[in-house]
Amino acid sequence: MDQPLPIHGLLAGLAFSCVLASPAAAQESALLDGGKLLLTNGVATIEGTSGGGLATWATISGRETDVGVGLSAHGTIIELPDYGWTSFGLSVGLFDRVELSYARQNFDTRDVGTALGLGEGYMLSQDVFAAKLRIAGDVVYGNPLVPQIAAGVEHKRSSDTPVALAVGAANGQGTAFTLSATKLFLSHSVLVNTTARLTKANQGGLLGFGSAGENSYSLQFEGSVAYQLSRRAVIGAEYRTKPDNLAVAREDDWWDLFAAYAVTKNLTVTAAYVDLGSIATFDNQRGGFLSAQLAF
Repeated sequence: MDQPLPIHGLLAGLAFSCVLASPAAAQESALLDGGKLLLTNGVATIEGTSGGGLATWATISGRETDVGVGLSAHGTIIELPDYGWTSFGLSVGLFDRVELSYARQNFDTRDVGTALGLGEGYMLSQDVFAAKLRIAGDVVYGNPLVPQIAAGVEHKRSSDTPVALAVGAANGQGTAFTLSATKLFLSHSVLVNTTARLTKANQGGLLGFGSAGENSYSLQFEGSVAYQLSRRAVIGAEYRTKPDNLAVAREDDWWDLFAAYAVTKNLTVTAAYVDLGSIATFDNQRGGFLSAQLAF
């Protein structure tokens, strides 16, 4: 589910050079060993972490095993009745243990920008810097009753702090903490994930963090269930609860129905129907989600 257009060529060139660049190429290429089973690295979430699109999973990005390094890039588009959302970014997986990622989110207010007093087509943007550590278990192998467990941290910086403060947010930047458990039951072709998130984010951080009346962390839930139709194709659903801090803009939980397909071992495409509820006083924000991920 990841493949940002400007970064695609960079990553492809990086992987190609690792394989062919020097006499020691055969040895160096072992770093990009690409040994994971298809789709078990997840796809990129809108925050740039590995997961299912809306929900973070305990998976580690990249196709590396515990003796290699993995690289991923993603590009995501969400089309809604009144808004447009894009996300693109990069992530690195280290020995299937540590994940480091960056994502840039852009939220196009289109005609609604005028009604909100921002101006037509005003773009809300934020940067997301994240890290994740696998602390126990394995998504595929080991005891089928013991999931892979990972702890994560996401730091988000809004590029539009004055707008966030104007709608009642307490801050223009904030940090969330996640704890995820993910397991693929191979004999049943079913993946289950649950994530606990401590956060203050309003609309994922695009409208700032906390409010004058409520600036404490709240515990939120993210859940995913997926069924593997074949080695390359997966369908599933996700649900993500969110805080509702801003008095002027009610916030709803998010959910989606998705399908992911591994076009090749390196390229995965994800399509989904998403319901993001009410955003900045405009209700029924339901639409299409399309993402591409390039992973090595």
